[in-house]
Amino acid sequence: MSYRNKTYVAFASEDIRLYRLMEAWRDNKNIDFNFYDAHDLYISQDTSLPATIKRNLRQRMGNAKQIVLIGTTEAKRKGGDGRSFLAYEIAVMQEFNLPIVIANHNGNKTVDRNFIPKPLLDADYYTLSVAFSPAAIRYALNNYAVSFSSSDNSGPHHYKQSVYDRL
Repeated sequence: MSYRNKTYVAFASEDIRLYRLMEAWRDNKNIDFNFYDAHDLYISQDTSLPATIKRNLRQRMGNAKQIVLIGTTEAKRKGGDGRSFLAYEIAVMQEFNLPIVIANHNGNKTVDRNFIPKPLLDADYYTLSVAFSPAAIRYALNNYAVSFSSSDNSGPHHYKQSVYDRL
Protein backbone atom coordinates (compact mmCIF):
# COMPACT_ATOMS: atom_id res chain seq x y z
CA MET A 1 0.00 0.00 0.00
CA SER A 2 1.31 3.44 -0.87
CA TYR A 3 1.57 6.55 1.27
CA ARG A 4 -1.87 7.55 2.55
CA ASN A 5 -2.27 11.26 1.97
CA LYS A 6 -5.51 11.55 0.03
CA THR A 7 -9.08 12.37 0.93
CA TYR A 8 -11.61 10.02 -0.58
CA VAL A 9 -15.01 11.59 -1.23
CA ALA A 10 -17.80 9.02 -1.37
CA PHE A 11 -21.29 9.80 -2.62
CA ALA A 12 -24.30 8.34 -4.35
CA SER A 13 -24.14 8.87 -8.10
CA GLU A 14 -27.27 11.05 -7.86
CA ASP A 15 -25.26 13.45 -5.68
CA ILE A 16 -22.38 14.11 -8.06
CA ARG A 17 -23.30 17.81 -8.12
CA LEU A 18 -22.36 18.03 -4.43
CA TYR A 19 -18.99 16.44 -5.13
CA ARG A 20 -18.47 18.93 -7.98
CA LEU A 21 -19.28 21.73 -5.52
CA MET A 22 -16.55 20.46 -3.19
CA GLU A 23 -14.12 20.52 -6.11
CA ALA A 24 -15.20 24.11 -6.83
CA TRP A 25 -14.55 25.09 -3.19
CA ARG A 26 -11.10 23.54 -3.46
CA ASP A 27 -10.33 25.35 -6.71
CA ASN A 28 -11.61 28.75 -5.53
CA LYS A 29 -8.70 30.78 -4.15
CA ASN A 30 -11.16 32.81 -2.03
CA ILE A 31 -12.31 29.76 -0.06
CA ASP A 32 -10.00 28.17 2.51
CA PHE A 33 -10.65 24.56 1.58
CA ASN A 34 -8.32 21.99 0.11
CA PHE A 35 -8.02 18.24 -0.16
CA TYR A 36 -5.85 15.82 -2.08
CA ASP A 37 -8.48 13.98 -4.05
CA ALA A 38 -8.17 10.20 -4.25
CA HIS A 39 -10.52 10.26 -7.25
CA ASP A 40 -7.61 11.46 -9.36
CA LEU A 41 -6.06 7.98 -9.07
CA TYR A 42 -6.92 4.76 -10.89
CA ILE A 43 -9.55 6.20 -13.21
CA SER A 44 -12.24 3.83 -14.49
CA GLN A 45 -14.12 4.32 -17.72
CA ASP A 46 -17.89 4.20 -17.86
CA THR A 47 -17.49 1.01 -19.88
CA SER A 48 -15.28 -0.72 -17.30
CA LEU A 49 -16.41 -4.02 -15.87
CA PRO A 50 -17.74 -3.93 -12.28
CA ALA A 51 -14.74 -5.99 -11.09
CA THR A 52 -12.37 -3.42 -12.62
CA ILE A 53 -14.26 -0.52 -11.04
CA LYS A 54 -14.20 -2.21 -7.63
CA ARG A 55 -10.47 -2.91 -7.94
CA ASN A 56 -9.87 0.77 -8.78
CA LEU A 57 -12.06 1.92 -5.89
CA ARG A 58 -10.08 -0.28 -3.50
CA GLN A 59 -6.78 1.11 -4.82
CA ARG A 60 -8.04 4.68 -4.41
CA MET A 61 -9.06 4.00 -0.83
CA GLY A 62 -5.70 2.36 -0.25
CA ASN A 63 -4.22 5.82 -0.82
CA ALA A 64 -6.77 7.57 1.40
CA LYS A 65 -6.13 8.67 4.94
CA GLN A 66 -9.70 9.88 5.44
CA ILE A 67 -13.16 9.79 3.92
CA VAL A 68 -15.81 12.42 3.35
CA LEU A 69 -19.17 10.77 2.76
CA ILE A 70 -21.69 13.22 1.35
CA GLY A 71 -24.71 12.47 3.51
CA THR A 72 -27.99 12.23 1.66
CA THR A 73 -30.94 9.86 1.69
CA GLU A 74 -29.62 8.37 -1.57
CA ALA A 75 -26.22 7.74 0.07
CA LYS A 76 -27.91 6.00 2.97
CA ARG A 77 -30.00 3.85 0.64
CA LYS A 78 -27.21 2.91 -1.75
CA GLY A 79 -24.59 2.57 0.99
CA GLY A 80 -26.71 -0.06 2.66
CA ASP A 81 -28.13 -1.93 -0.31
CA GLY A 82 -25.28 -4.47 -0.53
CA ARG A 83 -25.13 -4.18 -4.34
CA SER A 84 -24.07 -0.69 -5.36
CA PHE A 85 -20.57 0.66 -5.72
CA LEU A 86 -21.24 2.89 -2.71
CA ALA A 87 -22.09 -0.18 -0.62
CA TYR A 88 -18.77 -1.68 -1.73
CA GLU A 89 -16.99 1.55 -0.79
CA ILE A 90 -18.60 1.52 2.68
CA ALA A 91 -17.37 -2.04 3.24
CA VAL A 92 -13.82 -1.14 2.17
CA MET A 93 -13.81 1.98 4.38
CA GLN A 94 -14.61 -0.23 7.35
CA GLU A 95 -12.09 -2.88 6.32
CA PHE A 96 -9.36 -0.22 6.08
CA ASN A 97 -10.58 1.40 9.33
CA LEU A 98 -10.66 4.87 7.82
CA PRO A 99 -12.07 7.95 9.56
CA ILE A 100 -15.39 8.93 7.99
CA VAL A 101 -16.75 12.46 8.05
CA ILE A 102 -20.43 12.51 7.10
CA ALA A 103 -21.11 15.88 5.43
CA ASN A 104 -24.86 16.45 5.81
CA HIS A 105 -25.96 17.91 2.48
CA ASN A 106 -28.81 19.86 4.11
CA GLY A 107 -26.47 21.76 6.44
CA ASN A 108 -27.56 19.85 9.55
CA LYS A 109 -24.87 20.11 12.23
CA THR A 110 -25.94 17.05 14.20
CA VAL A 111 -26.10 13.32 13.56
CA ASP A 112 -28.79 12.60 11.01
CA ARG A 113 -29.31 8.85 10.84
CA ASN A 114 -31.32 9.38 7.64
CA PHE A 115 -27.99 10.05 5.91
CA ILE A 116 -25.76 7.35 7.45
CA PRO A 117 -25.67 3.98 5.66
CA LYS A 118 -26.94 1.07 7.75
CA PRO A 119 -23.64 -0.88 7.73
CA LEU A 120 -21.95 2.01 9.57
CA LEU A 121 -24.79 2.23 12.10
CA ASP A 122 -24.98 -1.55 12.58
CA ALA A 123 -21.23 -1.77 13.19
CA ASP A 124 -21.38 1.20 15.59
CA TYR A 125 -18.56 2.66 13.47
CA TYR A 126 -17.08 5.90 14.80
CA THR A 127 -18.17 8.64 12.38
CA LEU A 128 -18.45 12.40 12.67
CA SER A 129 -21.40 14.26 11.16
CA VAL A 130 -20.91 17.89 10.11
CA ALA A 131 -22.71 20.46 8.01
CA PHE A 132 -21.90 20.37 4.30
CA SER A 133 -19.74 23.49 4.30
CA PRO A 134 -16.07 24.09 3.53
CA ALA A 135 -15.25 25.33 7.04
CA ALA A 136 -16.95 22.44 8.85
CA ILE A 137 -15.50 19.76 6.58
CA ARG A 138 -12.01 21.29 6.73
CA TYR A 139 -12.17 21.46 10.54
CA ALA A 140 -13.29 17.83 10.77
CA LEU A 141 -10.53 16.63 8.44
CA ASN A 142 -7.93 18.58 10.42
CA ASN A 143 -9.15 17.45 13.85
CA TYR A 144 -11.39 14.39 13.97
CA ALA A 145 -9.63 12.49 11.19
CA VAL A 146 -6.17 12.84 12.71
CA SER A 147 -7.32 11.65 16.15
CA PHE A 148 -9.56 8.85 14.85
CA SER A 149 -7.11 5.96 15.23
CA SER A 150 -6.24 6.79 18.84
CA SER A 151 -9.87 7.23 19.89
CA ASP A 152 -11.97 4.64 21.67
CA ASN A 153 -15.21 6.30 20.55
CA SER A 154 -17.82 4.37 18.64
CA GLY A 155 -20.98 5.22 16.78
CA PRO A 156 -22.02 8.50 15.19
CA HIS A 157 -20.89 11.80 16.73
CA HIS A 158 -21.18 15.51 15.95
CA TYR A 159 -19.56 18.74 17.10
CA LYS A 160 -21.20 21.00 19.64
CA GLN A 161 -22.56 24.32 18.42
CA SER A 162 -19.57 26.07 20.06
CA VAL A 163 -17.28 24.55 17.39
CA TYR A 164 -19.41 26.08 14.63
CA ASP A 165 -19.47 29.39 16.48
CA ARG A 166 -15.64 29.46 16.37
CA LEU A 167 -15.57 28.56 12.68
